[in-house]
Amino acid sequence: MPPKLFVYLSKKLSVPNCKEILCVSWNYNKGYIAAGGSDGQLRVFRLPPESEKNPKSPFHSNQSLEGHGATTRVNVVCWNEVYQKLTSSDDSGLIIVWMSHNDSWYEEMINNRNKSSVVQLQWSHDGTKIAIAYEDGQVIVGSVDGNRLWSKEIGSHLAAVTWSTDSSLLLFGLTDGEVHAYDLGGNFVLKVPMICIDSVELEAALSKDLKKDVIVSMEWFVPAFPCRDSDTRTIVDGAGGPGTLLPRVINSDTFASETYVFRGRVPEDRPRFLVAYQHGIIQLMRNESDTSPVICRLPSTVIILCRWAPDGTVFAVGGYQNDLPEDERNVMHIISAYGVKLQTMKLPPKNFTGFSWQGNGLRIAIVIDNNLYLAYIKPGYKWTYCNQTVVYSYERVDAYEDVMVFYETKMDEVYTRQIRELCAVTAFEDYCVIVSRVDEVGGAYIMQLCNSIGTPVDSKSLNITPLYVAMNATVVIAASQDSFVVWHYTVPRKTALDAYKQPPKQQNDTVHHIDQLKDPKLSDLRKANRPVDYIKSICAGTNFFLISRESGALHRYGLPDAQLQYRYQLGYAAEMMALNCNNQRLAVVTTHNTFRFFDIRENSASVVSNFERRDVWDMKWDTEKEDTIAIMEKSRMIVIQGVEPEEPVPNNGYICCFKDLTVRTVQIHDMVKDPENPDKSFVTDIEVKTLRNAKELLEGMKISEANAFIEKNSHPKLWSLLAKVALNRLDLKTAEHAFVKLKDYAGIRLLKRLEQIQSDPLRKAEVCIFLGDLDAAERIYFENDRRDLAIDMRKKMHDWFRILQILQTSSGAGDDLLMQQAWKHVGDYFMERQKWQTAAKHYEHGQNYSELATCYLMMDDYARLDTLAQHLPDGHEVLKKLGEMFANAGLCEQALDCYIRCELVTEALDVCIRLNQWDKAVELSKKYHLQDVQGLLSKYAEHLTGSNEKTLAAVQLYRKAAKFLQAARIVFEIAKDERIKQAPPLRLKKLYVIGALLVEQYHEQNKAQIAKNKGSNNVSNATIALQGILSEDNTLSMEESKMIDTAWRGAEAFHFLMLAHKQLYQGQYDLAMKTCLTVVEYEDLLDPMEIFSLLALASCVARQFSVCSKAFMKVESMPTLTEDEKELYSKLSLQIFLRYPPKDTRLGKVECTNCDAMIPDYSLVCPNPSCDTRFPVCIASGRPLYDYQFWLCPSCKHRAYEQEIQSYKFCPLCHYEI
Repeated sequence: MPPKLFVYLSKKLSVPNCKEILCVSWNYNKGYIAAGGSDGQLRVFRLPPESEKNPKSPFHSNQSLEGHGATTRVNVVCWNEVYQKLTSSDDSGLIIVWMSHNDSWYEEMINNRNKSSVVQLQWSHDGTKIAIAYEDGQVIVGSVDGNRLWSKEIGSHLAAVTWSTDSSLLLFGLTDGEVHAYDLGGNFVLKVPMICIDSVELEAALSKDLKKDVIVSMEWFVPAFPCRDSDTRTIVDGAGGPGTLLPRVINSDTFASETYVFRGRVPEDRPRFLVAYQHGIIQLMRNESDTSPVICRLPSTVIILCRWAPDGTVFAVGGYQNDLPEDERNVMHIISAYGVKLQTMKLPPKNFTGFSWQGNGLRIAIVIDNNLYLAYIKPGYKWTYCNQTVVYSYERVDAYEDVMVFYETKMDEVYTRQIRELCAVTAFEDYCVIVSRVDEVGGAYIMQLCNSIGTPVDSKSLNITPLYVAMNATVVIAASQDSFVVWHYTVPRKTALDAYKQPPKQQNDTVHHIDQLKDPKLSDLRKANRPVDYIKSICAGTNFFLISRESGALHRYGLPDAQLQYRYQLGYAAEMMALNCNNQRLAVVTTHNTFRFFDIRENSASVVSNFERRDVWDMKWDTEKEDTIAIMEKSRMIVIQGVEPEEPVPNNGYICCFKDLTVRTVQIHDMVKDPENPDKSFVTDIEVKTLRNAKELLEGMKISEANAFIEKNSHPKLWSLLAKVALNRLDLKTAEHAFVKLKDYAGIRLLKRLEQIQSDPLRKAEVCIFLGDLDAAERIYFENDRRDLAIDMRKKMHDWFRILQILQTSSGAGDDLLMQQAWKHVGDYFMERQKWQTAAKHYEHGQNYSELATCYLMMDDYARLDTLAQHLPDGHEVLKKLGEMFANAGLCEQALDCYIRCELVTEALDVCIRLNQWDKAVELSKKYHLQDVQGLLSKYAEHLTGSNEKTLAAVQLYRKAAKFLQAARIVFEIAKDERIKQAPPLRLKKLYVIGALLVEQYHEQNKAQIAKNKGSNNVSNATIALQGILSEDNTLSMEESKMIDTAWRGAEAFHFLMLAHKQLYQGQYDLAMKTCLTVVEYEDLLDPMEIFSLLALASCVARQFSVCSKAFMKVESMPTLTEDEKELYSKLSLQIFLRYPPKDTRLGKVECTNCDAMIPDYSLVCPNPSCDTRFPVCIASGRPLYDYQFWLCPSCKHRAYEQEIQSYKFCPLCHYEI
């Protein structure tokens, strides 16, 4: 959306002792102005800040620099922004570099070539080099310290010089209109394509006595560098982009300064290189090789000078227009970087020689004769105002995005939102519309309806470019150059502003063309013959909206159908439009800042005669009175009633609203300097003269005169003031008259109540309540000993904080109950704001245990919840809530305690089942004779089948329910299935160990139960164990008894199998053979072929060929072998035993622990038939255990040699920690 930039002349300053000013340059960083003129005059001065008004001294400082000859003309001045040096040159070719010290300027360097005059001086953007272009084609490039870097004769007369963006190229404008680029060494690089001069008609140029190729300005925009030696830095106050206007503020990490200079990024697609020709042609390029530049043509205009604004979004063009009278020829155009002319300002007559921008882009210094004129710029900021909130935007450099700031002026609160690319923003009453670019499938743009804190409440995609946006209570109108869309938005709640029903949704997607005609023939005729007439502005009324066009035509469209109702001819292109509160008068600001009124009827629009204002750049109608409007004219605010203006009020802010006879303005340009920290001082409320006069009369208690004055100047705000004063004086008749004028039914009812009250103090208290002065009403009640009325008043206002204070400082009947109620309401206040700690204190005082429990829960303070539960008596209603809280947190014991204390045993049982606390569930079921928990457990376990993971979950379920045998049975079944599937031995061992440990837990459970029944203090452990075995025999089935007896057998089998492999790979062949002999005992669990093959291998490498021979015999007799396999094993055994006889090479003997016979050290059973003793096996080494002293595992009850187990931290079999 092209923001409306306004420019106007405000001040005229006469430079003393200067006959004629020829050039001017404004220092961006420090604010100095250098002006060169005739008679060798060169002056440097500063303007005072805007806040300092001193007509006697228009200059803050003013110094005349002497160095140029008295007969010369100083025609070139240039600032070095980085090193703060001033360079000047006169027509004799003398160049002087000036430096400052303590705000005074002195000569630093002088250069005089004495051959030709200087056409232009240009410092590089970093301030380290200077390029000097002489008229005769000589170029000198020097450094900041005065050294000459190189010089060159270009070979053609020069007209201008400038540096490229990164100062890597020097571009020279020649007198024939061409532009050449040279590198830093003075070597020619390229010829810049100047398309604009190739398309000029030579005859048209010569007819004006002008050459088509005279370059008057050539500039490359680069944001000004900060001062190198400055003690302060500048804050960015501008940004660029299509559709933006200076200055957009960039929030950067810089220090505050007196001026605010742009330091932001420049979009890649925005032109930044400008070449202006004298005959009114300007070429705008993105780079030196741009083959598709933007060409701007100013017909009948002779350009004197062009200069970029400090933020590069616009540039100013100064010159004179041939087709205007002599005294009106001097003009200045403000043109966007994309070549769109935004504003034209007429300048005073006489000799217009130059101009320069201020660093913040808000003022332009214009030189005419020996006078300095200040033109003020009012940028088109993207901002709006809704519901006491200033909404504005700034651009973050680090994130490359726009930030919307919502500054709530009443509460002084700030809210922000990130927007990708902001296009436009507007508002109506409580809501604002933000239009941004999204480039999504639904549309290139999106309109978001937001409340005053930036929360979106509705949105709409858009496929047209939203250049203009307006809204009313029900619709948003977005328009491009030739089309518009009407969006019927919705808000979360219905309001009294709904003037009609919402139209069908499909109307929101209709794109209306501004010249859409019902007759196709007329439409074709329009396309063929009519010139392009674009949309200029739009505004919305209650049930219609207006579109202004560049030709001065005004179209009226009805709502909600968006049908064209009438075409008016205003005769002026409206830059801004606004309808008054009754939609019958239109205020218009034209492109030349002329302000006019038009009376709008359904079929006519007539200009209000004898009324016109100039230099108007902002306006806002009174929301309640149809003939009053506030306008900003230059640097003052004027209220116009009818057509009569009031006395101007100095103010240069933007108008937020005009309501209750008060105009609110905001200093947006100050606010966006530090956009994240707005200040209330930037917002100003200005009362109109009518309101001030009425207040003076009422303050003087001239009620009758005030009544007559308000009758004459009727306004709701004035009647409200009169009613307030009359009520304070208990003048009921006057108050009733004011309320009738206001149509205030509540006020009339108040008067009826006052008539029924006999006591004047109590009447006064009622008036104070009506006017919102509750403290005064309370004082009156207490003075009249009516504490009860004071409390009732605070109750109606829901001011429980004050009620609590009253109850704590005074006493009365029924205070205890009211005190509890007050504590609760105050606690609710803090609870709604999630201040749980403070709310809990108030609930505790008021004994509001339910809310107190909620606070403890939100604080995750379960210890205090438990304390609260213990504090409550049995049967309290809050115990159930506490039980639910504990249950949801998984705290089963606390939940059971709460449920049982409030006799909710069924809920307690459900909690046990839900939390898988089946042991407690069984105990509860038995104690309170509840439903069969065993059946529930079985049904639940049935669902946990299918995969091993689910089945193991059933194991966990049975284990928690203390059903260890059922859990062990399931584990053994899983192990059996896995064994059939040939799972890894380690997994099988783990499964068998789990099952065996569950059996051990079963034994421990039986012993604990018997000890509990018999009394553990009087019964020995042996007796308990014996009774446990006997009780098991009575209750267990044969299958369960077998499972218990062989619980560790599976774990042992796979443990010794893995141990044998480990020993074999570690080279412990003798131990491996002994372990394999142990593994032979588990043929029912392991593959016999695998067992005896392993034994044969281990005994062979251990050279125990007797054992090896027996192993081979077993292998060859396996029924699973084929005939070929048997033949192979037979050949292998023959090869071994033909070489080695089947005898053991080492025969170790040990003494049997029972019969004292000497037996082989690998015997698991004593070979003596009369003994037949079976020896235990060491689970650490796999050897038979012959020692009388050994280590016994407390968990699995297996044994090991003491010397073997010393190197283990855990039991090798069950992994019990040693």
